[in-house]
Amino acid sequence: MRISTLAFISFAFATLTFAAERKPNVIVIVGDDMGYADVGFHGCKDIPTPHLDALAKAGVRCTNGYVSGPYCSPTRAGLLTGRYQQRFGHEFNSGGPGGGLPLSEKTMADRFKVAGYKTGMVGKWHLGGKPEQHPMKRGFDEYFGFLGGAHSYFPGRDMLKSILRGTQPVEENAYLTDAFGREALAFIDRHKGEPFFLYLAFNAVHTPMHADDERLKKFAHITDKTRRTYAAMMSAMDDAVGAVRARLQAHGLEENTIITFFSDNGGPVMPTTSINGSINTPLRGSKRQTLEGGIRVPFIVAWPKHLPAGKVYDQPVIQLDLQPTLLAACGVAFGAADKFDGVNLLPYLSGKETGAPHDKLFWRFGEQMAIRQGDWKLVRYGRTEKIDENETWPKLYNLKEDIGEANDLSAKHPEKVQELEAAWKQWNADLPKPVGASGAQKGKKKKKSGE
Repeated sequence: MRISTLAFISFAFATLTFAAERKPNVIVIVGDDMGYADVGFHGCKDIPTPHLDALAKAGVRCTNGYVSGPYCSPTRAGLLTGRYQQRFGHEFNSGGPGGGLPLSEKTMADRFKVAGYKTGMVGKWHLGGKPEQHPMKRGFDEYFGFLGGAHSYFPGRDMLKSILRGTQPVEENAYLTDAFGREALAFIDRHKGEPFFLYLAFNAVHTPMHADDERLKKFAHITDKTRRTYAAMMSAMDDAVGAVRARLQAHGLEENTIITFFSDNGGPVMPTTSINGSINTPLRGSKRQTLEGGIRVPFIVAWPKHLPAGKVYDQPVIQLDLQPTLLAACGVAFGAADKFDGVNLLPYLSGKETGAPHDKLFWRFGEQMAIRQGDWKLVRYGRTEKIDENETWPKLYNLKEDIGEANDLSAKHPEKVQELEAAWKQWNADLPKPVGASGAQKGKKKKKSGE
């Protein structure tokens, strides 16, 4: 009896030790073309987002969360590399040399895989469609989704041809957002006993505007048809996020999983974009602009017992920060040789560091540019297709006093314009020329292929 008891105690101790030493799981969730105003934690009233709101309450909500590109593919390239995508020519949706994310760049999945993680991706790739650019050639052990920039949400010919499980086309009969949620749960179920990294990249709420009848009925009170469809599509994504968190809880993994959520860019509200019914208030601007409405997005980092729940963090951060932050959380080594432009946010979000993570943040998108330092932002943005050279450029805003970028202060503060413009030019001098044409230059052709 004594031997049996000692054996049981030894086994229990070993189990507890393993649990304590197990590296945290990582889930990176990305929404597509979301409006800044379209989540409950930013004050949205007509579209309930209870599960995203709960995630925000469980973690840190970054009110000045940015992305490095004002539309789809560049932001994803920056996320997976932790580097300004302009450094390797991926300024536009056409991507780097030859199209797509250059093979010379190491991805977040590459790093987690080497660290012993099971890596999986579900959803929209948009980083190249050649065999050597497939997610499973870029560090992911498993993949379910589509390779392009946009996709139908309903079963049909498109679903039969372009939804892949691994490298093989599969017949998918579910509403696509629900299918992505289902596959995320299955990945968690398969790998609940080992550290995993899951990149869950929804195409919701990107066009085409497709919503299922059941969810549309929930929003019958919204008279605008596009906004009503958008609300139903948001609700589907919110449901999937809630299901993911519930599954983690069911497996006892919630406290050992770090979850991040952000949108790949702001909502498309300009006539030259594929308008989806989104709202960016109080921000001015749209997807495909370097105004705040194009680059400031809903942004959450949640890690129970490691980061404070319900904290609001107001210093500027960017999606480039997520890779060094997540690697640091998981004890995966990195250093100067990795050439990250992002920084480890953990000491800042936890309150151990009180300063700003970044002295400056930079943007370049064709003729458009921006730099933010503290409350000041210098910007050259496109109103429609091109910059109007008859206007005075660049424009200067104080975002603390003028979040809507309505009052140009460049004439009042020429010294600040000169300082920020010199800093941006210094950053820009190290960048190669972009590869391919911008969405604005490609116009209607680009909108058809998906942004």
